[in-house]
Amino acid sequence: MRDLRCGFRRPADGRYRQVMDIVAAVFIENIELRQVEGPSTRIDLTGVHFSLAAPSAVPVTMEPHLVVLVRCAPDEPGTGALETVYKRDGEQVARNVQPLQVEPGKFAYRLVRAELTFEDYGTVEAEIRIDQGHITTVPFTLLPPVAPTEA
Repeated sequence: MRDLRCGFRRPADGRYRQVMDIVAAVFIENIELRQVEGPSTRIDLTGVHFSLAAPSAVPVTMEPHLVVLVRCAPDEPGTGALETVYKRDGEQVARNVQPLQVEPGKFAYRLVRAELTFEDYGTVEAEIRIDQGHITTVPFTLLPPVAPTEA
C-alpha cells in the first residue's frame, strides 16, 4: 500500500519506507553511459563540481547541469515525481518538477537544468526530493571571474 502523503510506502508490516531513493546528486560538465560485461552499465561523470567561476562580471545567468541518480527497490512500482527547488538565502529562485519512472530493482538518472540569474556572487542550493520525501541538498557557488594571466 502506497501512502502518497510523504513519498513513503507502508507495507503489510506497518512500517513506512521511502518508495525510491536519491543515491547521488552532483553538478557535472558531462555524462556518458557505457555497457560492460554482466550486462552492466557504467555511468561516467566528468567535471563534477560545486562551484564555478563566472564567465563575466555579474549580473550573469548560469545553467548548471545537475545529475540525480535514483534507485528503485525491487518490490516498488518505480513511478513518482522528481522535484528540484533552487534557493538563495532561503528564497526560491527556480523550480523543476519532472515525472520519474525507474524499473523496479534498477537505477536511473535524470538531468535537471535551471536558469539561475546571479546579481552577485554566492551560493544557490538545489533541494531535491522524490514525492515530497527526504530532501537532498546540493550547493552551487558562483565565484568571481578569473582574471586573465599576462603572457
